[in-house]
Amino acid sequence: MDLVDDTANDTIRVGRMTEQKVRWGILATGGMAATFTADLVDMPDAEVVAVASRSVESAKTFADRFGIPRAYGDWETLAADDNLDVVYVATPHAAHRAAAGMMLEAGHHVLCEKPFTLNVREAAELVTAARDGGRFLMEAMWMYCHPMVRRLKALVADGAIGEVRHVQADFGLAGPFPATHRLRDPALGGGALLDLGVYPVSFAQLLLGEPSDVVARAMLSEEGVDLQTGALLSWDSGALASVHCSIVGGTATSASVTGSKGRIDVPEGFFFPERFVLHRDGRDAEEFAADPADGPRGSLKHEAAEVMRALRAGETESPVVPLDGTLAVMRTLDAIRDRVGVRYPGEDADPDRAAVTPA
Repeated sequence: MDLVDDTANDTIRVGRMTEQKVRWGILATGGMAATFTADLVDMPDAEVVAVASRSVESAKTFADRFGIPRAYGDWETLAADDNLDVVYVATPHAAHRAAAGMMLEAGHHVLCEKPFTLNVREAAELVTAARDGGRFLMEAMWMYCHPMVRRLKALVADGAIGEVRHVQADFGLAGPFPATHRLRDPALGGGALLDLGVYPVSFAQLLLGEPSDVVARAMLSEEGVDLQTGALLSWDSGALASVHCSIVGGTATSASVTGSKGRIDVPEGFFFPERFVLHRDGRDAEEFAADPADGPRGSLKHEAAEVMRALRAGETESPVVPLDGTLAVMRTLDAIRDRVGVRYPGEDADPDRAAVTPA
């Protein structure tokens, strides 16, 4: 289906959203969709009006749970629903390209879960579709929207620790996950990197941008997905980032940012920190703590609020989670997978997968 130029209708939509609640459609009914929807229904300026699943029974159960008026047993009916403003895509990530693409082609704005897609080729296709059609599109990288992460980024940008020299971040789960689990299934984009490693990589690139070189090693499963992966990212400035992810060992989920004049330590849960410590050379350590008014530490309300702010402003991209940044992270993830030899079904025949290297 071709994207339709619907500028006039977008003006009406933005005007309506300015005065009323933003109407959300939910695509998928799994755990992530439930977590996001639970936060949405508590937001006074949001309204969840429709949900779709591959099964009408699953959609109806989800709709009953959250008081959603319309439940669909297929994606196409949600795509054809004109009485909503934005669709949240929370399918398994191997289906993100198809699901988000269908919603964009139908003229909907989209928030798509991370990892954005399986690879940068698919990601670029979605970005092109959104930009050509004038639709809003954002990766649900909720870490970027978290108030404490935004505060950390601002401190670094303001020179609190001088020039960034090194970033460290890790995210690992103890498991064990059986071979039948989605995290071990190549057809579902399984492995530690896309599910967990996207956070350390995104954290490093939030502060340093896209690396100029990537070195990586991994332990692979019999199915051919990565059980744990470590990567060293480097920049022309001389900065380095050490990132690690695992589904065979629980890690501290810590992070640190070392600069020429100090360091910031995030003791645990770096992607939704309750606190971090700023060490400036020659000064006492300063602890920064989350504001209780920001809500529970795992809240997804901040990313939902950013989407609604952008829609009301008539923006098609978020400056907090920019699409060019999402593409840059996908290039790095592709480069890491190339280095460790992880391929998903259909990728070997894709000429664009050859020798992926960050810019």
